[in-house]
Amino acid sequence: MHALDVLGDPVRRRILELLADGELAAGEISAVVQAEFGISQPGVSQHLRVLRENGFATVRAEGTRRLYAVDPAPLREVDRWLDRYRHFWNQHLDALGTELARGRRERRAREAALPEPPPARP
Repeated sequence: MHALDVLGDPVRRRILELLADGELAAGEISAVVQAEFGISQPGVSQHLRVLRENGFATVRAEGTRRLYAVDPAPLREVDRWLDRYRHFWNQHLDALGTELARGRRERRAREAALPEPPPARP
């Protein structure tokens, strides 16, 4: 399965978002995903299996619990693939940054031009 096919599913993306903050037990992942997407525990397990089999997640046993974590290697591959297209949005983000800075400068200039308030009377 291609990396973008794996990431194209919103449930799998959500699982990766959860795992980005650190290792989680399968039960913790299932509870969140079931509440947000209304899918069964076996459905969540299937998504975890797809992530694991395609290298996006690792699993380790700790007693009876299965702890999942993100494996960043496939994400680095996706990032390298995206490099070819990054210029499409970087120019827009640079322009947005310029406009935000311009707005801040104009706001500071307006605030500096305001007259001082009269002193408070005792």
